[in-house]
Amino acid sequence: MFIGALAIFCLGACKSEKKEKEPETKFLVTSAVRMDTSITRDYVCQIRSISHIELRAQERGYLKKIFVDEGQFVHEGQPLFQIMPNLYQAEMQKAQAEADLVEIEYRNTKRLADSNVVAPNELAMAKAKLNKANAELALAQVHLQFTDLRAPFDGIIDRFHVRLGSLVDEGELLTTLSDNRQLWVYFNVPEAEYLDYKSNVKGDSVINVDLKMANGDIFQHPGAVRTIEADFNNETGNIAFRATFPNPEGLLRHGETGSILMRIPLKDAIVIPQKATFEIMDKKYVYVVDKDNRVQLRLIEVRAEMPDLFVIKTGLAEGEKILLEGVRKVTNNDKIKYEYEEPAKVMDKLKLEAE
Repeated sequence: MFIGALAIFCLGACKSEKKEKEPETKFLVTSAVRMDTSITRDYVCQIRSISHIELRAQERGYLKKIFVDEGQFVHEGQPLFQIMPNLYQAEMQKAQAEADLVEIEYRNTKRLADSNVVAPNELAMAKAKLNKANAELALAQVHLQFTDLRAPFDGIIDRFHVRLGSLVDEGELLTTLSDNRQLWVYFNVPEAEYLDYKSNVKGDSVINVDLKMANGDIFQHPGAVRTIEADFNNETGNIAFRATFPNPEGLLRHGETGSILMRIPLKDAIVIPQKATFEIMDKKYVYVVDKDNRVQLRLIEVRAEMPDLFVIKTGLAEGEKILLEGVRKVTNNDKIKYEYEEPAKVMDKLKLEAE
């Protein structure tokens, strides 16, 4: 019996010694910090040329000549198309002949009127006929000019909608012309984000934005938001913004798509690491460490997301301690031992890990 008791005592002592030697778990804790920062928001956009027009036939006739090619850069005043001018040339020659005839009649009548041979009324009638003939000549000249279509500004010719020899009607679409030296980029902004934007822009100041192109690259020239439409879309709750981008190399074209990256400054924002949060039923929570070193479950609302960080809208105050690591190893109201790490140091580590 003595031997058995001794064995039990030894076994208990060994277990006690082993338990004392087990390392005590310490958790890493940091705190919510208030700081000025900025977030980048991403919006799908459409790219439009500032000058993008349709070129249409101004007269009816057969397409006699095409002076340019699809996709060609053209200069202001450069000939583009010619509609068969024969009919309009004949009409102009006829109008010219009639104007010449009426002018001769007017001169004869004026000589007679100067000699008091005819009444002044006859001179006035001759003058009116001359004015009418000149007006008809000018109209014929305009119709003839309409058979030659020239570029109204520098730009790029789009696809042809007609072919050489086609019979085109007045007003028929021939092609389009785009001046891509500057571009308007449109994107839709939700109402809440519109209010954030307006609260950070004073007076006539503008916010610079970047353009992420379809291949994922950032366009080398920044743009600026200069125009916001007057009304919200009641169906989507969005309002359209317009950013202007220079395009000196001509890389961008009318009709492209991409994403606008707009940086929004946030003043006195409460910021915490994302790794300190977890989700339950699509809601985000943190463990707040109270004065007794107990963890308390806390529901939070996220205002914005940044790389590895959350900007908190509600649920946390500046300086409150939160569990940074081991959120899955504790339950509500557990008492813990921890090591505290300053928020700035935590954020520096997150930046290094991201790199």
